[in-house]
Amino acid sequence: MSRNTVADIVVDGLRRAGTPRLFCAANEASTRLCEAARASGMPVTLASGDAAACVMASVSGDLVDAPGAALVGLPESTTAAFAVVARAQIDRAPMIVLTERHASVVPACKASLGVTVETAAHWIAHASRLAMTEPRGPVHLDVPADVAGRAAIPLATSCRPDPLPYPDPWALDAAASTLSRASRPLLLAGLHCRRAAAQWLRALVEALPAPLLTTARAKGSLPDPHPLMLGVLADSGVDERLLRRADLVVAIGVDTHEPVPAACWSTAPVLGLGPPLALEDRALVAQVVGDVGAIMEELAPRLRDGRRADWDVAELDRLRREGLARAAGAGLSARVVRVAREATPAGAIATVEAGSRYACVATSWQAISPGEFLTTSRSASAGFALPAAVAAHLIHPDRRVVCFTDAAVLATTAGELATATRLDASIVVVVLGDAASGGPDPVALAQSSGVTSYRAEDERQFAEALGRTLRAGGPVLIAVAP
Repeated sequence: MSRNTVADIVVDGLRRAGTPRLFCAANEASTRLCEAARASGMPVTLASGDAAACVMASVSGDLVDAPGAALVGLPESTTAAFAVVARAQIDRAPMIVLTERHASVVPACKASLGVTVETAAHWIAHASRLAMTEPRGPVHLDVPADVAGRAAIPLATSCRPDPLPYPDPWALDAAASTLSRASRPLLLAGLHCRRAAAQWLRALVEALPAPLLTTARAKGSLPDPHPLMLGVLADSGVDERLLRRADLVVAIGVDTHEPVPAACWSTAPVLGLGPPLALEDRALVAQVVGDVGAIMEELAPRLRDGRRADWDVAELDRLRREGLARAAGAGLSARVVRVAREATPAGAIATVEAGSRYACVATSWQAISPGEFLTTSRSASAGFALPAAVAAHLIHPDRRVVCFTDAAVLATTAGELATATRLDASIVVVVLGDAASGGPDPVALAQSSGVTSYRAEDERQFAEALGRTLRAGGPVLIAVAP
């Protein structure tokens, strides 16, 4: 009879929770947890450092709807790794941060748990459930090296969370009544509208009918080409003409951490559907708490005989086109993003930093389904796009992934160029802006990692380079600067 170690039990718990793979830095590759993962058939992916491993784990967990897992070699890289864990907490990304020598509390985690021989099966199951329980987020699990190899007894413990309580019927009736009285409701969709809830979101938008704005993390919940999809919310604000005409704002699946312009909460009564909303300067007219998909499914029959919204379709179309043009701009970056989207096949995935070029990419990249546009809700952060692109490739190896970044940020994540090369990942890294504006030459960085690279001074040169890229395999970098 084979002997189960603590490491085996932890890995088995991850597998039963649906974790697709384990990420870690190269210097952690020979640990007992990694050995147990490989022995079980769970892939182990080596990143250039702990921070990149955490980004990959959070993105992979988000994409597969299960906890991602990263083995972090704390305390050597505490600052960088903790910053990524904090970002995962804000993004509501489910992940388990594994350590082997860090018994202290990890900031921003929902809990920090210490494994012993007796508690291994219980704590990995609890960590998996906790990471996936709303609000989702990172959980820290410390498995000391001197404990990981000891024999332990596995237990049949559930690793999946309990379902959310069903929405209250009285609250549903109140929400339906509020919606039915509104002449021009404006819908705001947040990150909880992804996955199964997306089909109900589209049905609600078209049944009312009413215009929709999404947060960055919800982009794709309603296809961008849809005539009632008016764009992505950003810190820059919302068209005042749209807000003035709305007599009700409906927040559907909007998380409290997502950036929503303050004007959205102050110009009309607010109806909340999904996670609890706490608005400091304005009370909610009604709120239904629970699973977003279940709420919209229950609202459908209650709204069947309600009056249709009285939006001017021609005016909405004009506001939509003007808003998209204003957010994207007419510069080279916007034209390059549009060329990239038109040239890549259906299902292509874009990743982007939440920085100065975010609005341009978010507006110009057309997403048809959730998960085709990956970014973070934390605007003051960097180092996300390239590790996220690697994770997206591993989850969807049949899809093309396009990573939008700049020279300064690329310099901090350049190690993942080598990771992409080692994985032969079909990633196109598009560096927007001149290297002189910050950071080393991106082409030189790419070449030092064995990545094919091109320079482009306009969209024609970019299109030519992209065409060569799409016919080839492996990662390619294209530096775009006039």
